[in-house]
Amino acid sequence: MSLALYYFLTISAVYILMSWGLYLPYRVAHLHFLTVANMLISGYLAGYMVQTLHVPFSVALLAGFAAGGIIGYIVSRFIGDAPTFTVVIVGFTFIYISRTAVENIKAVGATMGMFGLPAVGGSPVMHRWTILILLYVLVVVVGFLIYRFERSRLGRAASAVFVDKDLATSMGVDIKRLGRLLQTFSSLVAGGCGVIYGFIYRSFHLDFFTFHLVGIFMTVIFVGGYATMWGTVLAAPALSGLSLILPPAVASGRIVIYGAILIAVLVLKPEGFITRRLVYKLETTLSRRRRR
Repeated sequence: MSLALYYFLTISAVYILMSWGLYLPYRVAHLHFLTVANMLISGYLAGYMVQTLHVPFSVALLAGFAAGGIIGYIVSRFIGDAPTFTVVIVGFTFIYISRTAVENIKAVGATMGMFGLPAVGGSPVMHRWTILILLYVLVVVVGFLIYRFERSRLGRAASAVFVDKDLATSMGVDIKRLGRLLQTFSSLVAGGCGVIYGFIYRSFHLDFFTFHLVGIFMTVIFVGGYATMWGTVLAAPALSGLSLILPPAVASGRIVIYGAILIAVLVLKPEGFITRRLVYKLETTLSRRRRR
């Protein structure tokens, strides 16, 4: 496997998982950018555990998941039913605070970062295959859980909240409890992704966890389609591979290109390319063919 293909496949998987991490809270009209801060915190925690404390990668990964979930749960107790703008501000504030904290902690490299993390599996080749398999197992597991959620009573409740909170409340939906559940789960996923994201490159640096990630994940969600989980599966690889197709001079400004794409889609096709109606039509067509 070439290095370019490895980076394309792994980064695409991270984009899918993290965009799902934003998609789930958005089902109740929350843009939960705390997930990016969770990536940073869990990633540096795992890197410190592996490099300094010589803890096995598997244990550090579980610690990353746990750290993300715990932080997400604690914060969600205060913003589980908060307005969208409040949730956005809390997320941005946590990104800034976590970056500032890491910049001043010498044990994790401060502004220099952490480099030379050990290869998972003992060799560079095994490291790549382990990370790749781990990511796509995670994509399948998280995707299955979201798929089941979409077709459950909670999924229908989330749709009601997105359309009209007052109507959802009158129907007996506990908005704060639902918001807390989705925010915690997305933070848990983000914690694990933060660990794997750094181990893809075998290093951690603050430049990995900047506000540009927010722009990328937002573009993936709204270009793919914010009303269904399937748009992310198509948009993430397309946007991830864009930097490989473009000339190096142009690819360096991919964030500007992502921004232009996002604006164009919001103006011309606000629901994104994969809408819920399209998914319903495809499911209906497939079910009819199976009956035949």
